[in-house]
Amino acid sequence: MAEITASAVAKLREMTGVGMMECKKALVAAAGDLNVAVDNLRKSGAASAAKKSTRDAREGVIAQYIAPGGQSGILVEVNCETDFVARNDAFRAFCDDIAKKVATDPNANLEADRETAVGKMGENIKFARNARLEVAGNGLVAAYIHTGAKVGVLAEVGCTKPETATTEEFKQLVKDITLQIAAGFPHVVSRENVSAEVIAKEREIAANSDRLKGKPAAALEKILAGVLDKFFQTYCLVDQGFVKRNSEVSVKEHVAQISKQLGDEITIRRFVRFQVGETAA
Repeated sequence: MAEITASAVAKLREMTGVGMMECKKALVAAAGDLNVAVDNLRKSGAASAAKKSTRDAREGVIAQYIAPGGQSGILVEVNCETDFVARNDAFRAFCDDIAKKVATDPNANLEADRETAVGKMGENIKFARNARLEVAGNGLVAAYIHTGAKVGVLAEVGCTKPETATTEEFKQLVKDITLQIAAGFPHVVSRENVSAEVIAKEREIAANSDRLKGKPAAALEKILAGVLDKFFQTYCLVDQGFVKRNSEVSVKEHVAQISKQLGDEITIRRFVRFQVGETAA
């Protein structure tokens, strides 16, 4: 077998942009022939994937996978370079497959999948982030991908009775909540989840606004309480107007109605909302 020198590995890396270990393996397989190694890496898609890896990838889609039974789910953001590829059915199918693989094995090595997709799509592809939710106790996890796959939601809704989670009414409620999160863009579930820093900042902004300058202290506190209440109605999921009922009732009130109907205590425990490009620098 031909000796694989460090200089040969370095040269192959320079020519292809592929990692050191991959280059060494390619040279071993090619019996030290640099040109054959380059060809093999190009055929496998590794070389083109490495060269494209430096290109900006700010487009993409959100994909999801819910395990059978709805006890766990995953949300992933996969980025590409252009919206043209993001709208491609093959790319969407690739992203759905990645979501399923991550759901099955959080530690799965997906580099080979990525390189193959880069070779097919002709663009840099990156796995931006993922989030997993698992039911604690009784309840369901559900996901929703908005039209265009630029926004995705994952939510966990709990109940106290195991049979509640099997009812169509509960399943519909969980689905409706994911739609609400996608449309309403809440930041937290309830007021109890809002940090003291966020509340203090909102109070400061309101107190220093032109319309409140010079107000008596007693009146100011009442006005600020009203301003904060309106803030919570957009920032907190359960305080938002329930969009499916034209915001005539709050999400909290709608959940309470379904809870009463099913004779159980239903709680929105947590959620994740991804929008493509949020994490881009």
